[in-house]
Amino acid sequence: MNIGQQLFRTIWPLVREKGEHTTYCVAIIDQTVLPHEWRIITLDSVEQMVDAIRRMQVRGAPLIGAAAAYGMALASQESTGEQHLQAAASRLLASRPTAVNLRWAVERMMRTLLAVPEAQRCEYAWREADCIADEDVRINQAIGQHGLALLQRLAVDKPGRLNVLTHCNAGWLATVDWGTALAPVYAAFDAGMDVHVWVDETRPRNQGASLTAWELQQHGVPYTIVCDNAGGHLMQHGKVDCVIVGADRATCAGDICNKIGTYLKALAAADNGVPFYAAVPTPTIDWQTADAKDIPIEERDADEVHMVAGRAENGCMTSVRVTPEGSAAANPAFDVTPARLVTSIITEHGCYAPGRLSDILQLVDPAIHPVTMQT
Repeated sequence: MNIGQQLFRTIWPLVREKGEHTTYCVAIIDQTVLPHEWRIITLDSVEQMVDAIRRMQVRGAPLIGAAAAYGMALASQESTGEQHLQAAASRLLASRPTAVNLRWAVERMMRTLLAVPEAQRCEYAWREADCIADEDVRINQAIGQHGLALLQRLAVDKPGRLNVLTHCNAGWLATVDWGTALAPVYAAFDAGMDVHVWVDETRPRNQGASLTAWELQQHGVPYTIVCDNAGGHLMQHGKVDCVIVGADRATCAGDICNKIGTYLKALAAADNGVPFYAAVPTPTIDWQTADAKDIPIEERDADEVHMVAGRAENGCMTSVRVTPEGSAAANPAFDVTPARLVTSIITEHGCYAPGRLSDILQLVDPAIHPVTMQT
């Protein structure tokens, strides 16, 4: 995406020359300081990658998957032994439990590396990680085009501006490039459609207010930030034409696990006859899980609820407490929207009714997406 007239991805490898030896590190955009600071940091070890994922310097299910792949590549520079690689895989898998892309990427990397001689594993690791990142870009571009067709059909019956509501950040910052939920918005805007985005602030970490708003601004897409509880009111008054969200995991039955608060948007959309779409890349579908109750929901630190970070009047970043000292706080990071509330799931292969997701299996390469279907 275009940032200050320069093209960026959210993650990329860098060559480091050390004498006669060539090694690699991984560059990422530190999302914990956006929108107030643009900071690129480099990671040299799998432990640094695990920390970056856990601290949400990289976040969003597709990007976490790519980051985990590059984490395995970094691990292969330390040792290509199976025991070391298995230990690195375990640390990455434990970093964030809900996003299924992480597991998918780590398992794919392990299959690739253990299938080749140990002496070739480092080379293959970097090659496969690059492949996973490139695939993510192509997948999201395709989601954008399929979602664009949906928006164009909505616009036929809607004179003037088309209003899309989104929750959290499922734009290019949540992926390697283009985004999932915002990919159709970017495609529509680039095609000349008059499109506007209602941006939920998305407490407690405010990814909507800080990240979605920032990237829409960079692209020039009109947007308005609203508090999390405003969506239902906007729908009641005809100010939302559709809702598009991303997903951290989708069950094979079509249930959508996404940032906490998504379920409430789906309920409001159903009550007001507003289409509710989920943009879901194939690697985000958990074919082994049919019952949403089996999805592990990450419980994050209570301080994310107690504290709010931002930029003070003097320009310095600061964090302030908004709750009484001694208060208890619960911080589930995700909720699940039942398939019955989802109008359609936008994938790279097209748009599917939640109950027809299994049709995608005919199009999936089993070498890349090995599937054990749970019924």
